[in-house]
Amino acid sequence: MSDCPCNSARDYDECCGPLIRGDRKASSPVELMRSRYSAFVRVEIDYLGSSHDPVTRHEFDPDQARAWASDADWRGFELVRSEGGGTDDTTGEVEFIAHYTLKGVDVDHHEISEFRRDGDTWYFRDGNEVPVTVRRDSPKVARNGPCPCGSGKKYKKCCMNK
Repeated sequence: MSDCPCNSARDYDECCGPLIRGDRKASSPVELMRSRYSAFVRVEIDYLGSSHDPVTRHEFDPDQARAWASDADWRGFELVRSEGGGTDDTTGEVEFIAHYTLKGVDVDHHEISEFRRDGDTWYFRDGNEVPVTVRRDSPKVARNGPCPCGSGKKYKKCCMNK
């Protein structure tokens, strides 16, 4: 028994394993997203390709996915929210954060993914990274304002280009 990489607190063979092996289909976009995260962790590239929407599957690069999945040190999956994806829905959306380390850099990949159901099968359609909000501790320096380093020059002529 091993914990599922998707952080569901369930055993892999009872959670994402059956979906990745093809024993059963995902019942919702959330379940499909969790299984796709687990597939990245376990480098199950065939599943990632087959769970990608046939309409956009040509955008999926298995070699790139394999390299990325293999090189990353996966640290966890965090479900932020989901919308749609019910029994009567044909589309759904899942917002999540995938935590991993790549080349020594910790990454918190925050994404909103779109899913589409065709018959009884949910597919990953596309994902959009959520922009990171930058918060400043001090006011933004204007290009033509005095440089905060105290040189007496305009910011654009001093530290702005360093």
